[in-house]
Amino acid sequence: MRITRRHLAVAGALALGGVGLWRSSSAVAESADEAAVAQAVEALRKAIFGQEKTQLEALCAEQLSYGHSDGRVETKAQFINGVMTRKAIIKSLTLSDHTIAIVGTDAIARHTWASESETDGKTTSTKIGVLQVWQKQGGTWKLLARQSVRTPQAT
Repeated sequence: MRITRRHLAVAGALALGGVGLWRSSSAVAESADEAAVAQAVEALRKAIFGQEKTQLEALCAEQLSYGHSDGRVETKAQFINGVMTRKAIIKSLTLSDHTIAIVGTDAIARHTWASESETDGKTTSTKIGVLQVWQKQGGTWKLLARQSVRTPQAT
């Protein structure tokens, strides 16, 4: 068979089209992972707000390192116990300014946490920046690490 320029052009177009399909399937997989992490972040917010122990246990990795804005760092057991035995009544808890980056089987999620809580009749407002590291374990996204920082006060 004689190979013509037309054959080469068709082969080249098919090759480039295949690369394009491979790239778009990779982008779809990445956006699916980003969506799954976003769902996990929201599920964690709801579990903290509602003191849902079973859900907290399912969302957190056994190796969890949970850092608070005051410098305390807790294990998974300490974090869950703290949520379940807290004295404060959380009136509202919202997360905003979300960013999620997938890095292999890990994900970096950032957001702003804003909450209103009440303890012994005293209302407290909290606004902190949060960094979460999620890891895909057995096909499920688990919270591996979390650290929060106080946001700078407006002057």
